[in-house]
Amino acid sequence: MKLSEVLVKPILTEKANAQQEKLRRYAFKVNRKANKLEIKKAVEEFYGVNVIDVNTAVAPGKNKTRYTKAGFIQGAKPAYKKAFVTVAEGEAIDLYANI
Repeated sequence: MKLSEVLVKPILTEKANAQQEKLRRYAFKVNRKANKLEIKKAVEEFYGVNVIDVNTAVAPGKNKTRYTKAGFIQGAKPAYKKAFVTVAEGEAIDLYANI
């Protein structure tokens, strides 16, 4: 798998921002097929930091239902994989640089 396909996007939530400040841990949405070694290599190459630890979790897909004029419409949101990357002491990733 190419390194450009591994990282999908960073996760920017209140909980993720709190972990960035306290634990130097950054959250990314990653490709479902990516493993921890590929994630580590991709983060080190794209952001120029030393990665100490990588933890992954697969968020399950959720069923969604909404009511419209035509009746109930049912569907499902897809499952996705999250990676929590801990960087070395004194290093940081600026996720807001290109916004």
